[in-house]
Amino acid sequence: MGIPFIDIHIQRMMNFLGFAQNYIIKNNPIVAIIASLESTLRDFLTFGKKMKMAKYRVNYQQYKFNQMQELIAQNNEHVFLKGRTLNEIR
Repeated sequence: MGIPFIDIHIQRMMNFLGFAQNYIIKNNPIVAIIASLESTLRDFLTFGKKMKMAKYRVNYQQYKFNQMQELIAQNNEHVFLKGRTLNEIR
């Protein structure tokens, strides 16, 4: 009576180990960890370049914003200087 009970558990354990082995072969966690580590390292090493590009974009947007403000000031009759310096008006 005790022997078939043990055989069923051993068979279930063998089935589980087979499923686990096939899962590990199909979805190798070591390869996934290495790929994640590699991408993190690549991002860390290129951080300076990305920061420089972001600063360039921000400066360019500020430049375009300032240009737009100057155009608005030049064409607005209610602004005192109208985009000109004080020495030009004298």
